[in-house]
Amino acid sequence: MFHEPRFWTALAFVLFFVIFGRKLWAVITHTLDARADRVRADLDEASRLRREAEQMLEDATREREKTLEETKQMIARSEAEAAAVAERARQDAQEAAERYEAQARDRIEAAERAALREVRERATAIAISAARDVVASHLASSPEAAAKLVDESLAALPASLRKAAA
Repeated sequence: MFHEPRFWTALAFVLFFVIFGRKLWAVITHTLDARADRVRADLDEASRLRREAEQMLEDATREREKTLEETKQMIARSEAEAAAVAERARQDAQEAAERYEAQARDRIEAAERAALREVRERATAIAISAARDVVASHLASSPEAAAKLVDESLAALPASLRKAAA
């Protein structure tokens, strides 16, 4: 047994672990504890980051909902404004059409008045011309009536001039 190399190898192995076992055990446990602490810290950090991410997600969701609501309100206001603008444009178009219609009526009435004035002037000119022809033919056929008409006109002239001057 003491002459066997296996015995001495086994004894050396046991003595090595008895002498250096505590130190090795302390180093191994310290390394494993440090690693466990790092893993724990990483897990804590991951948990904290997850909570932060969840909080950010909730904040983003709230912000999205708020923005969506604001967008809906803006769309509703825009639609109301568009309807108001359309109504205003319709009213403006109606007023413009009424103005154009009134202007057209005024032009038609002015044209009617001008036409009536022209017809009256022509009728008056025709009547004067006809009266002149009738009076000229009557006076040409009766020289005594012509002389009498001239005498009466000359006698009435000073009174007519006074009336015109006043």
